[in-house]
Amino acid sequence: MSNYIFLIDKNKTPLNPIHPAQARKLLDSRKAAVFRRYPFTLILKRVVENPNLYPLELKIDPGSKFTGIALVTDRGNVIWAMELQHRGQQIKDALEHRRAVRRGRRNRNTRYRIARFLNRKRPNGWLAPSLKHRILTTETWVKRLSSFAPIDCIVQELVKFDTQAIQNPEISGTQYQQGTLKGYECREYLLEKWNRQCAYCGVKDVPLEIEHIQPKSKGGSDRISNLCLACHKCNQRKGNRDIKDFLKGKPDVLNCVLKQAASPLKDAASVNSTRWSLFNTLKLTGLPVRTGTGGQTKFNRIRFELPKAHWIDAACVGKVEGIKLVTTKILKVKTTGFGGRQRCQTDKFGYPQKHRPLRPILGFCTGDIVRADVPKGKYAGNFTARVCPMSHGCGEFVIDKKRRSIKLDYLTPVHRKDGYDYA
Repeated sequence: MSNYIFLIDKNKTPLNPIHPAQARKLLDSRKAAVFRRYPFTLILKRVVENPNLYPLELKIDPGSKFTGIALVTDRGNVIWAMELQHRGQQIKDALEHRRAVRRGRRNRNTRYRIARFLNRKRPNGWLAPSLKHRILTTETWVKRLSSFAPIDCIVQELVKFDTQAIQNPEISGTQYQQGTLKGYECREYLLEKWNRQCAYCGVKDVPLEIEHIQPKSKGGSDRISNLCLACHKCNQRKGNRDIKDFLKGKPDVLNCVLKQAASPLKDAASVNSTRWSLFNTLKLTGLPVRTGTGGQTKFNRIRFELPKAHWIDAACVGKVEGIKLVTTKILKVKTTGFGGRQRCQTDKFGYPQKHRPLRPILGFCTGDIVRADVPKGKYAGNFTARVCPMSHGCGEFVIDKKRRSIKLDYLTPVHRKDGYDYA
């Protein structure tokens, strides 16, 4: 079943999301019209007085590459969900490319220019553009969904609650280590670090066990840098042998394991550096914000026997009494940006490559989602995709990983560019 449909009245007041079948009835009877394509929203042709609204929780599972968002009712029904794909690495690569071109230009033209980078001071709470992007895109979608649905509160995966003290106020000492969340935080960290596969044989989709790279019987510690994940067979085969003896015939795997063990978790570091900034940004929306931990999220997902997905993790954030996946088809959003303002496109060495017109061409801009109705020719048929208009009157599409060129006269706009691609 697909997502529920957002509904607003004539004054653009958000109403309860409705079932797709009910949305079709409103459209067929012409009592409502399509207000927005992504996310799909209907607008009634009348004003609803004193609507009977039920509160919705907007749950967010922030991540480095993907952020899961889910709308959950007070009964635990997940009626709408989406996965937001960030482009932080693309921003970082673009900034590095621009810096390389700028430095090359300055070295050629003003070789003895005095450096000024020590004169600038960063304000408190400064974040790199690739990290700030994650906060801004999440904030954009929170505000967008708040204008289409009656959201009562926001739940974000952030801090750790002392759930053991809530259940047992007299808890103390090692009893904290034997609670229901024992091992979930550490295991979740290792799953992200080792890509959810065995460090020795690379097998996936099997139960993984926490393995000591340097055995404890030979002086190994329980530090996170000495832990990895291994399947049951590899764990039993290694035993308490030294890793160099165990992987004697696999030097490539040995170097990879030792390098991966010593390397930091880049994605976890990015989430850790942005979580409080995101939390403070969400509080500025005026809605109450609650939090939950990553271990608590995984505990809820396993407790209700749900599959691993970003939007399902979002639905499992915080204190959960029960979850029912009313929707299974979700909205997948990819952040694309609005494109550069550079008229002269350069190659990787900084030399001019081609000229890019920035004005709309026959009413279309790069990133517009359009419907193409081609009556004849090689690409005859109907399809919907993003367009890149050209000055000679044609537009380029990427369909099935192949580029197609179609006249702009055959195109009808469906959704104007807003910096995102939808699926």
